[in-house]
Amino acid sequence: MATSNPDVPRNTIHLELGARSYDIHIGRGLLKEVGVELTRLQCAGKVGVVTDRNLAAYYLKPVTRVLKAAGYQVVPIVLPPGERTKTLRSIGTVMDALVNARFERSSTLLALGGGVIGDITGFAAAIYQRGIPFVQVPTSLVAQVDSSVGGKTGVDHPKGKNLIGAFNQPRAVLIDPATLRTLPDREWIAGLAEVIKYGVIEDEAFFEYLEQHIAPILDLSDVPVTHIVKRSCEIKAQVVSEDEREADRRRILNFGHTIGHALESLGGYRGLIHGEAVAVGMVYEADLARHLGYCDQNVVTRVRALIAAAGLPVRLPPNVPFHALWDAMQQDKKVSAGTVYCVVPERIGSVRIVPLEKAQTRAWYETVRVGDTGSRQRIPRKKQPR
Repeated sequence: MATSNPDVPRNTIHLELGARSYDIHIGRGLLKEVGVELTRLQCAGKVGVVTDRNLAAYYLKPVTRVLKAAGYQVVPIVLPPGERTKTLRSIGTVMDALVNARFERSSTLLALGGGVIGDITGFAAAIYQRGIPFVQVPTSLVAQVDSSVGGKTGVDHPKGKNLIGAFNQPRAVLIDPATLRTLPDREWIAGLAEVIKYGVIEDEAFFEYLEQHIAPILDLSDVPVTHIVKRSCEIKAQVVSEDEREADRRRILNFGHTIGHALESLGGYRGLIHGEAVAVGMVYEADLARHLGYCDQNVVTRVRALIAAAGLPVRLPPNVPFHALWDAMQQDKKVSAGTVYCVVPERIGSVRIVPLEKAQTRAWYETVRVGDTGSRQRIPRKKQPR
């Protein structure tokens, strides 16, 4: 049986879900081990590599080469990049490719890319022939620390984000932090929003680590970057293992997303990218928590300061009226019985889920729209060899 290369050091995090349990492997150079890992997972036959045009230029040939060396027949499925690709039409494109290549239930899909590719691939794997295996190979920070872990898959609807999909756990998640060096600066920085989120919702010590190490993190220094990926995955895995289908505890992972998803939708997925929208959402949801009496001003100040230090936006886009924001929030999948629910911090490291009343939320919104919550700050990172 094929064995992993001992020269590739890795961290392994186990996500316990009974029969759906799997491992998250994190290691620099792991991309070269994809073929070995699929063999270890007892994947056989054809492998459909789903990626986008941008990622294909960097990784499709080397990944295809290692898969073929491991004995797999590779079918590349290349999609356009960006959130606007996350549609049922793209699912149809993947379905057509699988049917034309005569994929069987024993065939495997491999998601090679960011969160959009992972979500599309996982959903396609869930519905093709009522389910085939898939493996996540995330290449963006958002995907590595968040969307590749936990089994949420799906696509957007014009009226709301992630409204169409399925829970579908991968066979494994293979994370090579070295792929982060090929990310555009904007996407790399946007991914830090999800990292900051974990500190706010679950781990004050991790939040303090981010406050103290944000400069080397932005410089893509190996040790802190590997640490933030590992710690984020540990927190996500623990939360998901306790609540796989978001019945209760898993909802804390939505901090920043109630407002964030609404902003993405209002912008037609052309304005703020996901991490940027979540960053703005965290600032404003923390401020809403202060207004409602759940936390003090120090929490808001620290959240805003760290987000700004990471080079992320901390202000709402201009000309967003309350009624438009509220209507977009009503379309979110976190709405239950017509009530909008929001994750709010009580302190750094602890949050709660609360229902929002329209009148209270409007009163708060009128105060922040005339206030100053800081300015967008872009901190350039040092260029690393590609």
